[in-house]
Amino acid sequence: MKTYELSYFAGKKTFKGFVAEPDNVKHNTPVVLIVHMWSGRVEFVENKAKQMAEKGYIGFAIDMYGDGKIGQSINENTQLMRPFIDDRSLMQSHVQAGFSAIEKIRYANINKVLAIGYCFGGLCVQDLARVNIQVKGIVSVHGLMLSPENMDHGKFKAKVLILNGSDDPMVSDGHWLKLREELNYAKCDWQKHDFGGVMHAFTNPQANDRSMGTVYNESANTRSEKLIDDFIGECIQ
Repeated sequence: MKTYELSYFAGKKTFKGFVAEPDNVKHNTPVVLIVHMWSGRVEFVENKAKQMAEKGYIGFAIDMYGDGKIGQSINENTQLMRPFIDDRSLMQSHVQAGFSAIEKIRYANINKVLAIGYCFGGLCVQDLARVNIQVKGIVSVHGLMLSPENMDHGKFKAKVLILNGSDDPMVSDGHWLKLREELNYAKCDWQKHDFGGVMHAFTNPQANDRSMGTVYNESANTRSEKLIDDFIGECIQ
């Protein structure tokens, strides 16, 4: 496969995405857009983009923070993420900038895009579906479920897949019920899968902090990958 960094812009800010193209890539290849967790565009999401290229898609790991910033500690990660939680219009504009950058990828089919987000990125792809009618589907993987302050109901024209650990301390029943109300209001095609006894960050092998509620779970990870593969095929193949 071919991998490279792709710079794109929104206003005066520069963003650095990561592109993975399959061997013998052809014109109008579907794109799987990947949105990172609170730490930034780290190796984890770059590897997810590579996995998509191995499956025949263009994988595009976007940069929500700008300049490829990566946090090195819990405190730094919190400082990077906080402005987007406090101002959802900022989150929406940055994730939309990543979507628009797909037009810079030579072989990409902008009309066949699915977005997958992890943790903080799961919330970002929810917001992408709230403001973007072009994305075909979104997958929120152990994503936060915080309602935006700048809108009552989003567009949610895309298909939605939510993969959630039942014991995730960062997602309350109230958060989920409010999101479910919004999805039903939009009358979109949505589904949610809860993995019993599973905590936050269950797809990340480096997650092993029970005090924070972030614990890798091999079974949930394997099952989630199968669900994602089926969902991608349903949305953009």
